[in-house]
Amino acid sequence: MGQRSPNRAGSRYRVIRRTLVVDLGQAKRVLSSAPHHGGLVQARHILNHQVRPASEAAKSTQRCNPGRYLDGVAASLGIRGRCVGLLTAVPMTRLVTLREEEKRDGLWVECFCTVGVTNAVRAGELPIADPRLRHPVGTINIILVTNACLAASAMVGAVQVATESKAAVLLERAIRSSVSAAIATGTGTDAVVVACGLRTEGPVLRYSGTHTEIGAMIGRLVRSGVELGLDRADRRSSGVRSWPRG
Repeated sequence: MGQRSPNRAGSRYRVIRRTLVVDLGQAKRVLSSAPHHGGLVQARHILNHQVRPASEAAKSTQRCNPGRYLDGVAASLGIRGRCVGLLTAVPMTRLVTLREEEKRDGLWVECFCTVGVTNAVRAGELPIADPRLRHPVGTINIILVTNACLAASAMVGAVQVATESKAAVLLERAIRSSVSAAIATGTGTDAVVVACGLRTEGPVLRYSGTHTEIGAMIGRLVRSGVELGLDRADRRSSGVRSWPRG
């Protein structure tokens, strides 16, 4: 059974079988490296779908375009219209959900993470030529949602801060690359999604770097999300969801 949770003045999410469905309430601006409708688009739903490596569904994603496969997932969930879709082999029982809110001006940011690192690599390493030696399980998927109206450059800045924060955790945890002895900076299949309000909604922000309030919020949330995701991978917990107050 899927779970549904309102997050006060924010998005809503459900976990239905093996898919996280984030409902933004209406079409929002979304920037992402997602395999399905990546780039800068407008979408209402964001999906993070778990594919079991040994399943027929996993074989299907290898035979066809991942976007076509995710279209089928969305249709099976009753979702119509454009949605941004991610793939992972991390079980949704290890999903981490976090939220931080600035009470003074009402700015809030939500973070959804699934964390796997068997596919860990260090940026700059050559890709593995032999597909039999690749580890398809490990992916760090990060979804960020905010009520702020971010300039396009600020959306890119949010991706930058999230990436820096993720890499810092991997460095501190001494996560090793799967192809060398070097400390990893991510995995070969990581994806980041940033969703924000339209121009007529929320605080208008031109910047989101580490010197800004929203940048600091993103950095803290991603850090906590990746740390919790690594902990849950280690102990294979059931992944209790939480929305801590900022």
